[in-house]
Amino acid sequence: MKSLVTSAVVCAVLFGAFAMAQSAADPQGAVAKTRHLPRYVVTDLKTLGGNTSAFAGGLNNRGWVNGASYLPGNTTQHAVLWRDGQTIDLGTLGGPNSSASFPLNDAGLVAGGSEISATDPNGESFCANYLGFPSDQLICVAFAWQNGVMIPLPTLGGNNGNANQVNNLGQITGSTENATFDPTCSTPTLEQKPVIWRNGRIEEVLPLPSGYVDGLGIGINDRGDVVGWAGNCVGNVRGLLWRKGTFTYIGNLGGSYTTPQSVNDQNQAVGNASLPGDTAVHGFFWQKGVTTDLGTLSGDSSSAAYGINDGGQVVGQSCDANSNCRAVLVQNGVMTDLNTLVPPNPQLYLLTAFDVNSRGQIEGIGLETSTGELHNFLLTPVGGDDDNFLPATTSQKAPALSDDARKLLQRMGRFGGRRMMPQ
Repeated sequence: MKSLVTSAVVCAVLFGAFAMAQSAADPQGAVAKTRHLPRYVVTDLKTLGGNTSAFAGGLNNRGWVNGASYLPGNTTQHAVLWRDGQTIDLGTLGGPNSSASFPLNDAGLVAGGSEISATDPNGESFCANYLGFPSDQLICVAFAWQNGVMIPLPTLGGNNGNANQVNNLGQITGSTENATFDPTCSTPTLEQKPVIWRNGRIEEVLPLPSGYVDGLGIGINDRGDVVGWAGNCVGNVRGLLWRKGTFTYIGNLGGSYTTPQSVNDQNQAVGNASLPGDTAVHGFFWQKGVTTDLGTLSGDSSSAAYGINDGGQVVGQSCDANSNCRAVLVQNGVMTDLNTLVPPNPQLYLLTAFDVNSRGQIEGIGLETSTGELHNFLLTPVGGDDDNFLPATTSQKAPALSDDARKLLQRMGRFGGRRMMPQ
């Protein structure tokens, strides 16, 4: 399917609707406790020897961050865990590349996808489509990693799979192929189904809506609820929430494509959806059947929402027409450039935020201004209103990116389940 061209404007009325939706869902006042915007200190997370991070995945409530990083030479990427000041290479299952592109759990269980050394018999490039690896047609296997050990996760009888988010019950959601060829595809491709793994066992997430062959589980909360999408090789992509054997449609923003990214324990979900005509993409907030457009920062034309915590804080990005992006926080219905909430002139310009934990810590990808490299970052809230902490007060202009950096950021927005639609 074709990529989406992003262009649109802010809608202040929708911001207000989002704020009211949060208040109605928060009778205990959790949102009110975060009425004032946080301020943050920035931690630049080290790579595995390459000059850029390949993906920011997510973080747990202990402040541990997973993702992917390039090795020296910048041609191979490995899944990585940043834990208590350590940068840990998670390795692979025998192939050259691996990635962990969604949040780990509080016990340090990480999930993702890795190439193996065998070639796909149908010529598929599953890891290329979902994780941005080179199109080398190697088989892609879902994995679980904990305490230095990476194990492969089973499929539904097909060749390929990829694991996404892990919850604190040890459940992992993602997708695998079964042994049936997809009748909606023009080339030999096996059907892809949303699944949950637990303790190495696999279970298909059912049902799919009538008329849809393929699906993907993307986010999972600590109640076992899954958000993801149903689609085919051609046609619309419908956002779904699965709970206890039933599904609920997550509404669209007027276009054909909706891809939820994260769901919290309040059953509030965020993700990305196309606008009428499928010419633009905005981040959205969903609750109790209502889908709210989060809009963009002033002057921008597109946005994305990737993570939400139980307090209703949402993180993502807002981009101009040239794909120059700023990491954002949406709190109490208001979108704020995260670069205005850190000390002036930090070493990293914050480009996109992928996850936020219960402590309000945020992880994402930033531009190292002295070198032009892309690095993962961790933001940690600090202090109160009377602290001698001086955040920036105005939104900085997003820096111009190199072509390679821009392509990498666009890939991060599309792959690992964070893409707008299947290809």
